[in-house]
Amino acid sequence: MKIAIHSGAHGTEEDRLLKSLLGDAGPLLEKGVTLPGPGKYRTLLKECFSQMDEGDDFFAAADDLWSEILDGDAPGRVVLSNPHFFGSQREALNGDLLYPNAERRLQQMSVLFPDDQPELFLCIRNPATFLPGLLGKASKQRVREVLSSTNPMNLRWSSLLARIHQTLPDLPVTVWCYEDLPFIWDQVLRAVTGLERGAPVGGELDMLSSIMTREGTRRLGEYLADAPDISDAQRVRVYGAFVDKFAQEDALEEELDLPGWDDDMVDTLSDIYDGDVEYIAQMPGCTLIEP
Repeated sequence: MKIAIHSGAHGTEEDRLLKSLLGDAGPLLEKGVTLPGPGKYRTLLKECFSQMDEGDDFFAAADDLWSEILDGDAPGRVVLSNPHFFGSQREALNGDLLYPNAERRLQQMSVLFPDDQPELFLCIRNPATFLPGLLGKASKQRVREVLSSTNPMNLRWSSLLARIHQTLPDLPVTVWCYEDLPFIWDQVLRAVTGLERGAPVGGELDMLSSIMTREGTRRLGEYLADAPDISDAQRVRVYGAFVDKFAQEDALEEELDLPGWDDDMVDTLSDIYDGDVEYIAQMPGCTLIEP
């Protein structure tokens, strides 16, 4: 069985992806894709990881775990989505390391399900907005601790992916950028579910509808219904035209508020991030979904 592991990252509309997929659960099941409710596996896997972290002898059979997760279904593909798969928001950073527990969690999954075929799906985000998002609800002391131990200029998603590839070289990894989500949402949904390009998928306009007016979303839906055979590249251009005309301005604004940060800092971080994404596109074992 193929296991699509969607691990966030935090602050990248991670729960919206699961909601979009669950809204299409029936048709997906007919295609061999099962979407177990997160309550069926998040706690269970967390308990398994905890036992393994504590060094306990762990002999849980994969069949027994799947029976608890799937309620008897036997799909060809199962989607497990959890933004905390690599750890909580507090565990997302250790110095200049992004998600220091990522490799261990993926290794543990391979131990739990040795005969299955895992694939990793990860949305990345500009550190200029990712870091403020992580710390948005943190105490002032926690903010000071993180900013004193982490140099934002050194944060690289490519370093995380390189660590994963070094530990699990045969693990397929698919990555996309949070900033591109409204324009590639349908491609992301198909990638996670394993559907072929152009296959119908529910919820494909969920992200666009969150940043556009209701009228704009309605018109876009009508336009796409009349043009079912347009390519991905043509879709992206259509999406861009409708966003330009019907965007809700407040939906496109982000407030960045961390001590000592100014526009120059944000611009520098953004430039570094752009270069990092270009590097990721060339990394072995990694597929980057782009507009």
